[in-house]
Amino acid sequence: MLKNNDKNIEGQHLLNDLSIKQVIEVFDLMPDTKFWIKDLEGNFVHVNKYFLEHSGIRSLSNIIGYNDNHIAAAHIAEQFIVDDKKVIQGHVVNDRLEMNSIKNGKLSWFTTSKRALRNQSGEVVGTYGITRHLNKTSEVLSGLNAVQSPVEYIKNNYMNDICINQLAGVAHLSVSALERRFKKYLAKTPKQFLNEIRLENARRLLVESNRSISDIANATGFSDHSYFSKQFKKMFDQLPSQFRESQITAQTSERKIP
Repeated sequence: MLKNNDKNIEGQHLLNDLSIKQVIEVFDLMPDTKFWIKDLEGNFVHVNKYFLEHSGIRSLSNIIGYNDNHIAAAHIAEQFIVDDKKVIQGHVVNDRLEMNSIKNGKLSWFTTSKRALRNQSGEVVGTYGITRHLNKTSEVLSGLNAVQSPVEYIKNNYMNDICINQLAGVAHLSVSALERRFKKYLAKTPKQFLNEIRLENARRLLVESNRSISDIANATGFSDHSYFSKQFKKMFDQLPSQFRESQITAQTSERKIP
């Protein structure tokens, strides 16, 4: 009969004999979960089948060596790139709750986790992560229903003045209860979420329109332009003008995956 130490040694031998390819192929068995590996430049090294299906890409060979700018809208790709840079520097993303579109264009809930990828010497050589679609996780969704209505209200009215009392009324909760729900399920306050939605839309307009930066600030609910620029830099690591310039450069040099 094997002793525990012998079992541990055998188990270690088994793990050492496994190829990385075998391990990452496990993610092809996971429905509603996107899995990817990127190098230090943010280029895809591997993605699973659900990632390809969700992105509308025909085969793995069509994405290897490309980055997020090739498969996503510019303002969304930029956030992925900023995320990757933070992860490479040591930041960890744990089950971050996000609302994003699915193939039919409707919004749905996702949770994302990211890590730095290290070689056997401990050096960071890239990043990897998973994004799970929560449509089948009833326990999570029952909790999310508590913030669904104020989230939708913010998404539809972010360009207007919105106070916490309005959101509490939409959710049929007290202000303190609403703030607790946001903290529990979104890991942020209602004000932080509102600010992020405004900034996301400002970033989209900087890419998709020729409107002035001050006009975009007003159109997304920021009456103080200096505050807008400060918050934009805090979230995206660039001033609005720098972001717009970087996207013009990126669009002239990148091509979409066929």
